[in-house]
Amino acid sequence: MFGLFDSIAEWFRGILIEGIVANFTGMFNEVNTKVGEIAAQVGTTPEGWNSGVFGLVRTLSETVIIPIAGIILTFVLCYELISMVIDKNSFHDFESFVIYKWIVKTFIAVFILTHTFDIVMGIFELAQHVVQVSAGVIGGSLDMNLALSNLETQLAAMGTGELIGLYMESAILSLAMKAISLCVFIIIYGRMLEIYLTCSIAPIPFSTMVNREWGHIGNAYLKSLFALAFQGFLIMVCVAIYAILLQTITSASNIHAAIWGCAGYTVLLCFTLFKTGSLAKGIFGAHG
Repeated sequence: MFGLFDSIAEWFRGILIEGIVANFTGMFNEVNTKVGEIAAQVGTTPEGWNSGVFGLVRTLSETVIIPIAGIILTFVLCYELISMVIDKNSFHDFESFVIYKWIVKTFIAVFILTHTFDIVMGIFELAQHVVQVSAGVIGGSLDMNLALSNLETQLAAMGTGELIGLYMESAILSLAMKAISLCVFIIIYGRMLEIYLTCSIAPIPFSTMVNREWGHIGNAYLKSLFALAFQGFLIMVCVAIYAILLQTITSASNIHAAIWGCAGYTVLLCFTLFKTGSLAKGIFGAHG
């Protein structure tokens, strides 16, 4: 009779152990998959991410924004010429070189305005290359299923009650990973929408760049572009650090502490991912 109960208890323990290992395996696989998805998403240029949306943004910019930018550029160039004349004592100390300098500035300004999207895409292609290279380096350190045999050994030494608690904890953590997936989705797609909105207005700040007094508008815009572009790299680093920290869950002496530590890492990842935007702007000086 007692042998039957022992067999049932051992069978139940086996189910619990298999369930716990399955939860951990699913979590680790989801981290690996999510890192791959993030690398694909943040390493894509605005044109490659969604060509339809990019085409709409570019058409709106070229048909609506560029005419306005052209008017602003005309004003800026006239202001630049007047400033040059005033600087030379209202033609009393005037040199013909000033006119040539103004013509060169005009040519540069028109060239920048007519190649706005080429410049913008060049910035994002540079960031895309950085993210793709980093994804190749990071991806090699994310195979976390190799340590599961050590986890099974620790689980085999636990009692039935402890296994039940651990199974519930691992199930909760598995749900937390689903929440992280939603969080990452919001951040990645929100970032891309911000990129499209920023690119749509690009000709206006670009039209101010040739003037010393107005140029801070264009310079601030360029800093914002670099911040948005390299935010993808910061996101990659965040997820990679998180994945490496998760590996401690299979080697910690106290599995319960490791699980809740992993939950803490999950909350920290959410917070850090949302902070990558302001961090990138701070690094590139795009706050002001």
